[in-house]
Amino acid sequence: MGLALDIDASGMAGDTAAEARDSGGSEVDRIPDPGRLFLFALQHVLVMYAGAVTVPLVMGRALHLTPSGLTLLVCADLIAAGVATLIQTIGIPGVGIRLPIMMGVTFVSVSPMLALLGAAPDTMAARVALLPTIYGAVIIGGVFGMVIAPFVGRMQRLFPPTVTGTVILVIGLSLMRIAIDWSAGGQPDDAVYGDPANLAIALATLMIIFTLIKFSRGPLRYGAILFGVVIGTVLAALAGHADFAEVGRAPWFALIRPFQFGMPRFEAPIALAMCFVMLVSMVESFGMFLTAGVIVGRPATANDLTRGLRGDALGTLIGGIFNTFPYTSYAQNLGLISMTGVRSRYVCAAGGVILIVLGLCPKLAAVVAAVPLSVLGGAGLIMFGMIAATGVRILSEVELTYERLAVIAASVAMGLIPVLSQKFFQHMPAVLGPILHSGIVLASVTAIALNLFLDSRPAPAPAPAPAPGPAE
Repeated sequence: MGLALDIDASGMAGDTAAEARDSGGSEVDRIPDPGRLFLFALQHVLVMYAGAVTVPLVMGRALHLTPSGLTLLVCADLIAAGVATLIQTIGIPGVGIRLPIMMGVTFVSVSPMLALLGAAPDTMAARVALLPTIYGAVIIGGVFGMVIAPFVGRMQRLFPPTVTGTVILVIGLSLMRIAIDWSAGGQPDDAVYGDPANLAIALATLMIIFTLIKFSRGPLRYGAILFGVVIGTVLAALAGHADFAEVGRAPWFALIRPFQFGMPRFEAPIALAMCFVMLVSMVESFGMFLTAGVIVGRPATANDLTRGLRGDALGTLIGGIFNTFPYTSYAQNLGLISMTGVRSRYVCAAGGVILIVLGLCPKLAAVVAAVPLSVLGGAGLIMFGMIAATGVRILSEVELTYERLAVIAASVAMGLIPVLSQKFFQHMPAVLGPILHSGIVLASVTAIALNLFLDSRPAPAPAPAPAPGPAE
């Protein structure tokens, strides 16, 4: 399943790939020089930051936390995400997939947590009192994930290229909704959604990135996403669409400690719900890990997948200890890897360090948070589209028989249901929400089941292609 983006030797990814081959080392394991390492890592943080802080912001508002309490929750989340990213990229014995993976809070966990809070009186004291129960459930979910990781990791044989390519295609298409909403300025219910100014900022950011890719060299070229976002933010600020007021109000330092919201309590109903969330999240991560292996030209083995799933589980366990939430790999960053050609896992490891620094320094975190969504949307349109293009590339190397076309068609259709219709499953039992509202899970289950039913012939894996790196 080895796959790499075709980039001309004179393009973004030629020279460094040659350096990696000449040195006999793997580009995934190569450490860029410090300047590039920081730029590449900062790009990854910018791409995933909005998603990383959304869950703690949603939960903080549901808890009616004070501004200082909300700051602690967000900072703890950033630190836990950074630690989880380091575990996945650097690895410890038996844990961590050692691929370029950025970790953040899974959105699948929001529904059961809000359901628990919804049953409590609508006061801060009553809802905050439930936090230890939530964190006890998160810890149980992490332990559960560690136990089942070897069993989920053996699912690789169920993912031939037909299934893998379809799942990767759906991941990219699912993320496009995020990029579109960001480009429009937020959520469809927001008053500024679709404002022409937001669309213009998103388009300007996109064109700046393309211009840097075509005409620049050196740092401007391999950091096109970062510099595009910075220039787009400056333009947005000049147009009055970037607010840096929170930077002045944010403190310089935040003290984060384990169990800062109280010692965990363990209650069976919410703990079982969190174990279910963990299982769904691991199925999604399975697809992400396969995608990452394909993009960097190092296909993930069953052992790799098991270590990666354990990394998710350990990250979730750490999240419970630091009073945050379950963690998973972020697909947004896979698009950045495809676009820039930077395959080094140490870049994402450096991104993890940046997340920890931001968690310890809320003022710096506020600077990153001030980047307008429309700017991120302009960058996301191309990055997330690259993931979908990777899926198309895999499928193009498969013999597309009538049966396999049927598998692809039905799986893509199922995977796009929650993307295109938020109310399609509104009358289904709430307990099925984590499955029915995840296009990745729906596409994976459909593709696996139909592939086993319709296509018993083995499909040859695509021949590996050289994995390019960034240009000089």
